[in-house]
Amino acid sequence: MTQRVRNYYNFAPASIKAMMALEQSFADSGIEATIQHLVKLRASQINGCAFCIHMHATDLRKMGESEMRLYMLDAWHESSLYSPRERAALAWTEALTRVADTHAPDADYDILKGAFSEAEQVQLTLMIGAINAWNRLAIGMRADHPVERAREVA
Repeated sequence: MTQRVRNYYNFAPASIKAMMALEQSFADSGIEATIQHLVKLRASQINGCAFCIHMHATDLRKMGESEMRLYMLDAWHESSLYSPRERAALAWTEALTRVADTHAPDADYDILKGAFSEAEQVQLTLMIGAINAWNRLAIGMRADHPVERAREVA
């Protein structure tokens, strides 16, 4: 795979700066860092973004996340490894990442509102939108994940 635009950050610095500021705002969202990275990893899995999968799996490992929870994330519906709050966030992530098919169903929103405050619901929704935008940028520009670091982790 060949990158289409190398260092695409240089070609849209104001936009990238705004996206980074949005990302930074999530630190004060009240949503646990683990949930934030699980959401980003799950959306990236759905979208097939190797660059972002690598980044968020690596971040979760650094945070002490277990390998089994990383492996099972694609099958979180069938696994008891995730808390009710994590499950609500993952359901909302899937609903919004696949919004053209799901139309953000009330059933998923009902689960979300049982686990997150209204402020957190808005923050989580923005977070899901942001990771989907990052996925589209990385996939569209054919960003390559760091292969050497991936080999070191394996």
